[in-house]
Amino acid sequence: MTMDQRITDYYANEKRWANEFRILRSYVLDCLLMEEWKWRVPCYTYQKSNIVMVQGFKEYCAIGFFKGALLSDTENILIQQTENSQSARQLRFTSVDTIIALEKTIKAYIPEAIEIEKVGLKITYKQKDDYAFPEELHKKMEEFPALKIAFEALTPGRQKGYLLHFAEAKQAKTRETRIEKAMPKILSGKGLTDCTCGLSKRMPNCDGSHKQLAKQA
Repeated sequence: MTMDQRITDYYANEKRWANEFRILRSYVLDCLLMEEWKWRVPCYTYQKSNIVMVQGFKEYCAIGFFKGALLSDTENILIQQTENSQSARQLRFTSVDTIIALEKTIKAYIPEAIEIEKVGLKITYKQKDDYAFPEELHKKMEEFPALKIAFEALTPGRQKGYLLHFAEAKQAKTRETRIEKAMPKILSGKGLTDCTCGLSKRMPNCDGSHKQLAKQA
């Protein structure tokens, strides 16, 4: 198999977690997963199904399990990134030593994740109606009926994305601000993470190309 140059560059250019990545990558490849480039990070798959990805963050690096919620997690160490993450779970590390100490666990969790894929286990996702519909959104729709029409015309996934985004705000004022900021996108039929500048290479999702436009302005 020809190595994707983007994966080679990703690992070669890493400075903060270079040694940690080298070890994590070896553990993953020991489990005989295929290495692919997806979402601008190395993704490891079994028969084209996503199993794990390796990522670096400011305070930690991680192996992310796409269906981590289905793992037995006998060590009770998997982390839910946000309270709304229904499927993905992470193993986080802050040093080479923390990775080496968990080598057996990592190499046990990955095969379990592969087995979950082999037998076809699925995550039971919440449906749109299972999410709270903010009162602030109701009021805004009463004020602007076109907003209600546009929101209901969105796909269920896009509606769910907005509802999660609004509900994450703890204060009513923050929810109101988020709703007002999102209105132009909703009225134009776009989801929360959809591209609006037309330059994204990850259409329909935004990849940050609009920031380049701002710099040039």
